[in-house]
Formats: sequence, structure tokens, C-alpha cells
Amino acid sequence: MIESLLVANRGEIARRIIRTARRLGVRTVAVHSDVDADLPFVREADEAVCVGPADPALSYRNVEAILAAAKSTGVRAVHPGYGFLSENADFARTVEENGLIWVGPGAEAISAMGDKIQARNLMEAAGVPVAPGTREPVADTESALAAAETVGYPVMVKAAAGGGGMGMAVAADPAALRAEFDRVRAFSERMFGDGSVLLERYFPRVRHVEVQILGLADGRVVALGERECSVQRRNQKVAEEAPSPAVSPELRARLMAAAVRAGEAVGYRNAGTVECLLDPATGEFFFLEMNTRLQVEHPITELVWGVDLVEEQLRVAAGLPPTFGTLSPRGHAIELRVNAEDPKRFLPGPGTVTTWVEPSGEGVRVDSGYAAGTTVPRFYDSLMAKLIVYGPDRDTALARARAAVDAFRIAGPKSNLAFFADLLEDAEFRSGDYDTGIVARMRGK
Repeated sequence: MIESLLVANRGEIARRIIRTARRLGVRTVAVHSDVDADLPFVREADEAVCVGPADPALSYRNVEAILAAAKSTGVRAVHPGYGFLSENADFARTVEENGLIWVGPGAEAISAMGDKIQARNLMEAAGVPVAPGTREPVADTESALAAAETVGYPVMVKAAAGGGGMGMAVAADPAALRAEFDRVRAFSERMFGDGSVLLERYFPRVRHVEVQILGLADGRVVALGERECSVQRRNQKVAEEAPSPAVSPELRARLMAAAVRAGEAVGYRNAGTVECLLDPATGEFFFLEMNTRLQVEHPITELVWGVDLVEEQLRVAAGLPPTFGTLSPRGHAIELRVNAEDPKRFLPGPGTVTTWVEPSGEGVRVDSGYAAGTTVPRFYDSLMAKLIVYGPDRDTALARARAAVDAFRIAGPKSNLAFFADLLEDAEFRSGDYDTGIVARMRGK
């Protein structure tokens, strides 16, 4: 096992990685910005190094500062968590060129999956279903209009280099496409340094389902079931569950087989996720993208499949076999992303935490990044904690989630706990027959 690890991230995911590392006897080093110095993950690491000011470009995305911290503390490996540099192929390559172990997939796989157009084409060649769309970047508005006639309206206009639900817009007709194409291209250029845009068929009623894969040290790729991720605001997930209420055993087998083919096509190693769009009416699914990292929602897979995915990541990076042999899923898990945002319009509401009381009880897990007396800064993602519940069946998990939301107390920053109280009482969500439009319908009531 790797004996020392630098965690190149912050908040709840840094704390989560440190927890598993400590259990395994791995020495941990946290890096942090100056505004994060008092957060729990900094205190819980064996050692901590400040890598810059609040601006993430000068701290959590500061490759030179992070590598300097790794060298000065003598660590053996780097775990990037999610976000920041986790899907930066150049960073992964640089880590390894500096004689360190990268806890993640190889730079080649990250690069191959980082461009949505290239990823689509690779997946299609590997026999993974893809939605109708463009095979090359769309050069200009006129080219987009011509491509849309072939793809068919409505179309999704997507930044080829985007991720995490950013850089996407729907166009229902040529007039909307003219406006959205220029907007998405400008956003992509500003955010990702790459203005490449593709078009895909947009499905008005669709579910967002993803499959957890793990590329093992011996070259095999295994799939650990699916997660339902259709509860979204602004194309970004806020609640997930596993298994998906929409997936039958036959569909699950097809999803997992396609995800394994996707991983094999790029020689995937370590943890990753194959995201798909699912037409609930037909059972057809289409490749959306591959996230070449640990997902925010990984805990629900851990609870249903009985594995510690961070431990498996470390084992793969060390060249060790997995802890498991044959696995089978049991029970049901739900994750709620507790964000510092208002529960109606989902606008950010950072601030100093004056009250922080986490729920507990059977089947309840909280992965948190904050505590009373700490401050949720405005510089980073609004995620404060993940409330995860498990039960032997979905009804039990729903009941435990509702009780846990009621028991969670946060004051100071805004929180979306009231939204989750509404979601867990919503008839559509409770039925399991919902899609990516559920939040908009809830807010339209």
C-alpha cells in the first residue's frame, strides 16, 4: 500500500479521502488556501501546507505550488479528488514525471475522454450507443444550422471541453440555435480555453443514469452498478440514488456491459464513471460522457455494493488487487447534496457557520466539509456536505432520508435542506417515475 499521500483538494472530499487513508495507515498531507486554514480536513491530515490565496487558480489549481508541497513533505502519491485538477491530463502527467504515483486514470485516458467529440467518436467505435450528433466541432452558426437539420430539433448545444453540466443549452428551432451557439461558444472559450462546440439530439423527457467502473491493476475493467442522477438544477445534480428505480435487471446488464466496453476502449485504470441518457419509454440509452475521476455521488455505490472506492483507488494505484471478488448489490441508498444556496432559486449563500448539527442513526452517513465556527467562502463550489442514507429497500431509505433532513441543523450560510424536504414528499419523486425535468416541475407548482 502507498505509505504517504497528498490530497490535492479541499472540503468534504479531502476529508473523505483522509478518513480512508488514516484507516489504512497512510500518512496524509492536506493542501489548502489561506481562507480554508480552519476547515476540518486541514486539522485531520497528518500535515498541511498552504498553497496560496483564495483564488483557486493561485491555490488548488496551482500546479507548481502543489508539486512543491508534495516534494517538501516527501509524499509518495497524489490524490486529486474531484474538480480542480482531477481531470487535467497535463497535471496527471506532470505528477508522474516527478516520480509520484497518480491516484487516478492515466493521462491518455483523461485526455481521450476530456473532449466530448473525441469521446463520442471513440465510444461509437467501441459499440457504445451514442445519441445522434456531430462528429466534428461545429465551425460557425451557419454550419450549426445545417447540422441541426440532420440531427433533428430540438438540439443540445454543448461545449466540447465542458463538464459538470456547464456549457450546455437547448435550442428548439433555428432562431434559438443562432443565439445559443454564440453564447455557448463564448462561454466555452472563456471557461475552458477552447471554443469547440458540438450538437446532439435533445430528448425532452430523459433520465440521467451513470455506471461506476473500476479499472483494476491487472487490466480488467469491472462495473459496480448504476446511479440515478436525474434530480438536477441548471444541469447539475443535487440528489442521486442507487440503484435506479427505472432500471430493470436486463437493462442493468446492458448498461454495465456498455460501461465496461467504454473503459476497455481507452485502457482505463482506477475509478471512473460512464454517464448515459436513458429514454424511460423505450429503454434506449446513449453515452453522454465519461468522468475520469471519483464522483461526488460515489458513497451510494459504496453502501449498495459494500466497497470503499477510495481504498480501491489506492490499491489500483499501488498495483494491488482489489479487496473484493464477486460482488452483488444489496439495498438502496440516496444522496442529497447539501449546498450553501437558497432552496427556491438555488442562488449561492455563503457565510460563517453558527450552527452545524449533523443527523445520525441507522443507515445515516454524512460526508461534510464544514463545522460550527468555520466559513463557507464564496470562491468555491457551494457543496457543504453530502447526506447519505441507506436502507434494505427504497421505501426505508426514503423514510430515513426524510428524518435525517429534519434533524440536520445549519445556520449562518443558506442551505437547500428545505428543498430536500419538499423533494422527499413529492409524489413524482417518491413514485420513482421521474426525469431530469422534475425540479422545474416542482418549482412550477
